[in-house]
Amino acid sequence: MDILALPKDQQAIRDRVAHLFARLRAELEVALPADCHVLHVGATAIPGCLTKGDLDLVVRCEAADFAKADKILADRFARNLGSLRTADFSAFEDASSVPPCGVQLTVRGGPLDVFHLFVDALRNDPVLVGRYNVMKRHYDGRSMDAYRDAKAAFVHSVLRLPYDHPSAAGTAASGETE
Repeated sequence: MDILALPKDQQAIRDRVAHLFARLRAELEVALPADCHVLHVGATAIPGCLTKGDLDLVVRCEAADFAKADKILADRFARNLGSLRTADFSAFEDASSVPPCGVQLTVRGGPLDVFHLFVDALRNDPVLVGRYNVMKRHYDGRSMDAYRDAKAAFVHSVLRLPYDHPSAAGTAASGETE
């Protein structure tokens, strides 16, 4: 059973994540179709938010570029087989990178194109960040599955997503690796 473990040195993690993000964004922006945007999402993209120590990216693309972007990302990263995969969403991971990295590909305006909205909501509301941190501390040392369920519920409440939103089928909208 996987356990949520929040690292003690959050700043060191943030520094490593920032370096990896800069490198991956530069690499991906060259490789992906021109209209794709690579964004840093997840806890490390939110000031003051606790992280378990990984990097989450979202690549937002137009529907016409999805298949090409999906192929490029599949050639670079392993598919995240534990994540939802649809005609407008797919997820990838690199567990061997330091720090580990998750990449979500979404069609701009698609049902799972919400990662940036969640990050923006928390960046603009320190009270939400505090609530999110309380939830994370509660699950520190506990089951990742329980944490992911609680996180998905938190994301849904912040974004006011309906219970039957496609992300409810998994933790797609809350990020697979964070």
